[in-house]
Amino acid sequence: MKKFLLTFAMLIVAVSSALAQVTTSALSGKVSLQSNGESLIGAVVQAVHEPSGTRYATATNIDGRYTIQGMRVGGPYKVTVSYIGYTKKNVTGITLQLGETYNLNVNMSEDQNELGEVVVSAKGSKFAGEKTGATTNISQTQMQNIPTINRSISDIARLSPYANGMSFAGGDGRSTNFTLDGANLNNNFGLTSKLPGGGNPISMDAIDEVQVVVSPYDVRQTNFIGGGINAVTKSGTNTFKGSAYIYYNNENMHGNRVDDADLGERGKNRTTTYGFTLGGPIVKDKLFFFANAEYTKVPGVANRWAPSENGKADIDKYISRTKKSDLDRVAQFLKEKYGYNPGSYTNWGADEHNLKLLGRIDWNITNDHHLAVRFNHTANKMWNAPNGNSSDTGYRLRNMDRLSQYSMAFSNSMYSMDNNVTSVTADLNSRFGEKFANQLLFTYTDMKDGRGSDSSIFPFVDIMNGYETLADGTVKQDLSPYMSFGYELFSYNNQVKNKVLSLTDNFTWYAGNHKVTAGFNFEHQLANNAYMRGGTGYYRYRSLDDFLTGAAPETVGLAYGYNGATSPASEVKFNQYGIYLQDEWNVNDRLKLTGGIPLD
Repeated sequence: MKKFLLTFAMLIVAVSSALAQVTTSALSGKVSLQSNGESLIGAVVQAVHEPSGTRYATATNIDGRYTIQGMRVGGPYKVTVSYIGYTKKNVTGITLQLGETYNLNVNMSEDQNELGEVVVSAKGSKFAGEKTGATTNISQTQMQNIPTINRSISDIARLSPYANGMSFAGGDGRSTNFTLDGANLNNNFGLTSKLPGGGNPISMDAIDEVQVVVSPYDVRQTNFIGGGINAVTKSGTNTFKGSAYIYYNNENMHGNRVDDADLGERGKNRTTTYGFTLGGPIVKDKLFFFANAEYTKVPGVANRWAPSENGKADIDKYISRTKKSDLDRVAQFLKEKYGYNPGSYTNWGADEHNLKLLGRIDWNITNDHHLAVRFNHTANKMWNAPNGNSSDTGYRLRNMDRLSQYSMAFSNSMYSMDNNVTSVTADLNSRFGEKFANQLLFTYTDMKDGRGSDSSIFPFVDIMNGYETLADGTVKQDLSPYMSFGYELFSYNNQVKNKVLSLTDNFTWYAGNHKVTAGFNFEHQLANNAYMRGGTGYYRYRSLDDFLTGAAPETVGLAYGYNGATSPASEVKFNQYGIYLQDEWNVNDRLKLTGGIPLD
């Protein structure tokens, strides 16, 4: 068996397409006799997560070694080591980090009757945890104390020396793998560089710990090129705990100087975030809950331009040449002839709204079986002005935007970017006797990125500035824009859907001084992309009079689906499979070799 395992004794720096990320911590070590250093076989090791009363127990093997996997992240833990005829030893103050194994060696002494037990307080040490490559762990305390501008996971990840936002070690941010409790929360389709949910799919107040990995030597850590970010959410404990918070930020809290350089006046901005957290026991020591809700509002302005009274523009005052009387005429005409309301040409509300909800249940089924179930949903809506100068015919409006000193548009021509993320995970960690352990992880993520509009279904219309008479008396069409209205040209049936379902199983065998992990992963992805430029129709008129009098438009465009499909889309489905094997060989107390191989 050893010869077989040693054939795979290479350090793994693997890039894999299968998804299998860590969600828990581990504790391992060796129990020896203080008198002569001999291994103590059959010593009972019990670890208790003191805030929740969650218990884990095992016994040392023939080499005096023990390992407990699938443990809750954080602490403090109290570890008790006992053996008949020897003084019980308690070690307190242990904190476990995500994805790492805490190494705790214990020396036992013979019971002298007068000494019932020995209590030792663990000291925080970077060398107590067994790291698997270049990793950075960021605790809840660190996240609370460091400054953050956007309250986002990318801000937190900057604590890693390899990080630049969501980019790691020079890689594209879209190649970074972000998982929450093991669930894929990536921009899989890749149209933007942001994370799903408008770039911030989870509240910082719901995260317990973050681990940033760049080159981990662990076959379970896969699905990235530059780097990976693993985050786990908070859990309830035996104590009811809650918080309510408000975060406020505006331009006066931003600097405008770099050394001696003055960056000028800061633009107006304001961000307000409201939220709460609540966690506690449902059944003490057995069943726990945690909940978080957060709402963020960012006031925005999509249009600063106002119409003129006399047809003359004033750039400094944001006055367009488009006449107020002409806008009123068109709005009235559309309502009377077509029953269409184009919206207002002033007071364009363009606020950004973001809502995050999260709920988690932790169940200690027995001391050997622990289940965690988590649900979260994020909805983000951000409004934008209509496209500046593109048309449905490939013709650009000579860099004269539809909202500018040349032209005005109505508010129902705005479009919103609607980002919705829903994620569910179920994580079962089990132990079977002293030699076997298993993790079964199910995740499902549903991501939708689309465009919305307050407009009813109506063609998008550009009205040009009419005609101009040159000095020689020649009449020439003025191809600059004057007015626009209708359902935004590129927003109808514009949506990306991405669904990811994964099932992962990691089985561990403790074979003497070997810890053998074998696992498989199945991932199913669906990607659906719909895009119909000009799906409601496009018309361009030479002048305002041409439109009002029913003259033929200069240009007409219409996109439609094959075979009469009203919402055509391209869809792809695919499955990814992965199996892997890893052996951690404790050669002695000071040397451990890790080898493994993944097949995808």
